[in-house]
Amino acid sequence: MIVIAQFLGTSLWFAGNVVAPEISQLLNLPGILASITSVVQLGFILGTLTFAFFSIPDRFSPSSVFFFSAVLAASFNLLLMILPLNLPTVLLCRFMVGFFLAGIYPVGMKIASDYFQKGLGSALGYLVGALVLGTAFPYLLKGLDVVFSWKLILWVTSGLALIGGGIVGFFVPDGPFHHKNSKFDIRLIPTLAKVKALQSAASGYFGHMWELYTFWAFVPVLVFFLRGEGEMKPADSLLSFFVIGIGAISCAVGGKIAKQVGSRKVAAVALAGSGICCILILFASSIPTLAWIVLLLVWGLLITADSPQFSTLVAQSVPAENKGTALTLVNSIGFAISILSIQLAQLLLQWMSIDTVLSLLFMGPAAGLLLFRRYHRPVKV
Repeated sequence: MIVIAQFLGTSLWFAGNVVAPEISQLLNLPGILASITSVVQLGFILGTLTFAFFSIPDRFSPSSVFFFSAVLAASFNLLLMILPLNLPTVLLCRFMVGFFLAGIYPVGMKIASDYFQKGLGSALGYLVGALVLGTAFPYLLKGLDVVFSWKLILWVTSGLALIGGGIVGFFVPDGPFHHKNSKFDIRLIPTLAKVKALQSAASGYFGHMWELYTFWAFVPVLVFFLRGEGEMKPADSLLSFFVIGIGAISCAVGGKIAKQVGSRKVAAVALAGSGICCILILFASSIPTLAWIVLLLVWGLLITADSPQFSTLVAQSVPAENKGTALTLVNSIGFAISILSIQLAQLLLQWMSIDTVLSLLFMGPAAGLLLFRRYHRPVKV
């Protein structure tokens, strides 16, 4: 039920990206994709910072936090159709959706960690896989080439989020390993920041986040560029759905493999592999169509496989009563990094082609892998 709810709730995430072309035409404002993407990330950052600073997932029932966050995120998604349509309204509504997604994604992982002391990597593999599918879902709606208003996508995703919130709020009680932290401690975040195991897991996650959301945001642009003809077609959105959504498989499979070899190895191999894909994309325009489609699908597989394993390592690096705070804090910083990456990519597109811009994302996995391994080195006595 947690996995299903996570999928339904996170379908809100890229709903704005899918309707961005129609909104851009209505407002006569070209090139607002990066702004719509980044403002959701910014809202998520502020939300996770707020949740982490006040230790909300640890001080209150995580199931209740998930429920109310889903209701509020869905409500702001719907407000986009009720309020006068202008750029400030669009950005404000998407910002608030991002803010309350902070109570869905990391809190969903917190709920899962309260149910699984062993096999957490596998459990989070399914959970993050649900996030990936939820993120890709709006592209599927658009790729089906059914004629409907852009408002229908907002209605559908809001309805799904409300159902997801209800599933957790009414049918998923707090887990047996939930340890409530009843007091607010302003010194908690500086204390957690000194934990070496947390530094290691967070470093890898930050490198992963430099790459992930920029790749996801520009997948349709990359597909259109590599196809090299005409205007953007529904088939481009459908392929984008598969490139993003296929990551759900690697999250689940990676979780199973982590049971055998450990979360660290799975995370490191996936991060290195996705970094290699960044470089290989430079050659995509000169190879057959089927070959670059396969490359994108492989990239989509590798780019997500490390995410649940880094989150597992984060959860395991701190005391049980601080897991929710640690997960939301690391998420917050990671998504702040993703905003910088998205905006830099949008800026570089003025001078470079999309394949060249996305190839530069390899810097994130390279730095993340280096710091991930560095912080994990055993201390010599």
